[in-house]
Amino acid sequence: MTTLQGRIALVAGATRGAGRGIACALGEAGATVYCTGRSVRGKPATKGRRETIDETAEMVTARGGKGIPVRCDHTKETDVKKLAARIRREQKGRLDILVNDVWGGDALTEFGKTFWQVSLDKGLAMLRQAVHSHIITSRHLGPLMIERGTGLIVEITDGDSFGYRGNLFYDLVKISVIRLAMIMAYELRKTEITALAVTPGFLRSEAMLDNFGVKEENWRDAGKKRPDFLHSETPLFVGRAIAALAADPNVKKKLGQVFSSWNLSDEYGFTDADGSRPHWGRHFAETYGTAKKFDATLYSYFWESAISLVFPDWP
Repeated sequence: MTTLQGRIALVAGATRGAGRGIACALGEAGATVYCTGRSVRGKPATKGRRETIDETAEMVTARGGKGIPVRCDHTKETDVKKLAARIRREQKGRLDILVNDVWGGDALTEFGKTFWQVSLDKGLAMLRQAVHSHIITSRHLGPLMIERGTGLIVEITDGDSFGYRGNLFYDLVKISVIRLAMIMAYELRKTEITALAVTPGFLRSEAMLDNFGVKEENWRDAGKKRPDFLHSETPLFVGRAIAALAADPNVKKKLGQVFSSWNLSDEYGFTDADGSRPHWGRHFAETYGTAKKFDATLYSYFWESAISLVFPDWP
């Protein structure tokens, strides 16, 4: 299925996990995908991890798209400016899909520590890596879309609810990127560019598989240690959610909101790599109770922002 043939995409943070899955799914839909990150073949940037953007780009190409690896530290404005200039040059200014998935906070997360116990150095570094990087990237890649008047910007988060996420800084990061999507959506509302946020469920990433001591071939064995894992999804699942959004001619109706991989699967009908349709939301509700989600009240308040009343000519 080549529903995105001819489309140009950038997945910022495509080295592993959700970013790699998103890049691969866009590739199988026929897109040209710029796969960015800091880890390149022979020089992985994250201690203990072996994945690289070169491998991701090869996977994209193998699935029918065109993968282009570009080393970029998205916390460095000079790197991002160079990336934007390269895409402008090579694609004649065209960029259809921007996915902000830069994370890099695994070694910085301190789950179980309260706000008066956490390391400020680690927490502020997490904000730089997983929030500031998204702002820098959108600031310099967004103009490519604005000049053409169309495009899709996706912020990858964790969770579609107001629920506490286990740590002050982790919670701030994941809520902040949802808010970034809402802010960009508001400022893009008069264009044909859509900004929104997407969350995967329990992600069966490379790091999570390693954490449980299993491979993708025998991942269900980890369910003996943690039953929740039996309801996990591969990174390709959330990737196919992004591909479905990118192919939807009516995606503008979703402007500024946050969506889950499982609910988008219900809507668009895509499956995970093995043909299954994992539904983390249903499992969570049955096991732990229903979480308070971002709802219509929040969105209506956002769109009725007082700024438009005080400054009627606001962009």
